Amino acid sequence: MEEREERARTTGPGPVAAGAELARALHTGPFHLALRTALAVRGLPLHRVQHHLASRGIKVGVTSLSYWQQGVRRPRRAESLRAVSALEEVLRLPPGALVRLLADGPGGAPGGGARGGPRGAGERPPGRSYRSLVAGAAVLEGLLAEMESPADGGLHTVGHHESVRIGADRRLVGRSSQHVVRAHRDGVDRYVAIHHGDPGCDPARVEVLAGENCRTGRVRWERETGVVVAELLFDARLRAGETYVFGYGFEDGTGGPSSEYVRGFSFAGGQYVLQVRFDEHALPVRCRRFAQATAGTARGARRDLTLSGLYRSVHTVEQEVRPGRVGIDWDWE
Repeated sequence: MEEREERARTTGPGPVAAGAELARALHTGPFHLALRTALAVRGLPLHRVQHHLASRGIKVGVTSLSYWQQGVRRPRRAESLRAVSALEEVLRLPPGALVRLLADGPGGAPGGGARGGPRGAGERPPGRSYRSLVAGAAVLEGLLAEMESPADGGLHTVGHHESVRIGADRRLVGRSSQHVVRAHRDGVDRYVAIHHGDPGCDPARVEVLAGENCRTGRVRWERETGVVVAELLFDARLRAGETYVFGYGFEDGTGGPSSEYVRGFSFAGGQYVLQVRFDEHALPVRCRRFAQATAGTARGARRDLTLSGLYRSVHTVEQEVRPGRVGIDWDWE
């Protein structure tokens, strides 16, 4: 399963609404929500927060900061609590605003070890637990911060055609993308692609393939979550409003049996086409398209998909993607 965040320009709440949201989060908690809201309102990326803390003599990794705001971990040690106090200063919060929420107890841990919110009638369990998805998201944010990749990358997706291949051993063999983007600021010359392998994936063995109109730059990965982040460099710097077409892919085959493919969208975008192709020696008995608001909510908008007899594939077309998750899952027997 791949979990991908499309990054495009979006308009956030106004300053008054944002201030009210922050005040509410600081009052009610939990800690990770208050921290995440404060970071969003102040507009500080994690690598800049890390820099501010370092200037105060406090060393905290970007990954740890990301874990804290996602609720994967809570700061507990004396050194961590000192960092939280400094965060209040960096984020221009009242003294004790965040520390108080830590003293209130561990509320807000994601999913309580379960798979997230209630599942709809007849819904199959997802192939990856909610906790592992949250951990993967936290790791992803840390890797993006390490590359100093901005939240939206300066690009808006106009169209994206993605093809996924499932092998005879029921594993995700690889995937390829044909991508059309439009720059919404001057000077954009790269795109950051993300791969999140199935449980058991060995990211060190995942191969990044740069197709037409791009070449591979930096590649980073994290073994425990199976997240791979790859920089794709364009051959030109785009001006605001210019479009660009490029292709890329990932060769995997290292994870366990696959039963779904999911793509997440942080913001609205253009058309997205997802096609899943199966080996003739391993055909599923049923395939469905689904949509989901977040990793922890029930899957809805389910629709059976008919497997093509000649090409052994199914697909779904989203004319205008919205924030959330879209995917295809399947049953082997």
